[in-house]
Amino acid sequence: MRFAPAMTVRVTLFALARELAGRDELSVELQGGRTVADLRRALVAAAPALARVLPHSLLAVDAQYAGDETTIDQQSEIALIPPVSGG
Repeated sequence: MRFAPAMTVRVTLFALARELAGRDELSVELQGGRTVADLRRALVAAAPALARVLPHSLLAVDAQYAGDETTIDQQSEIALIPPVSGG
């Protein structure tokens, strides 16, 4: 069994996710895994405050909403979009 080498991806954060992380963007390293599910785990490790909204957030990969099984690569444009409330 071969594992993919580690890679670093950049994730743009919006709204509450940006506030919780204290920045507009996070760079996270993925060790072996290359799916959105792997990225979700890496995001919580990089910014634990995101654990509060991540289960309810959408991730977009290359301008398309992505499920946890979606594969990503180092060049993917990734955005974390937390739930929105308002009236």
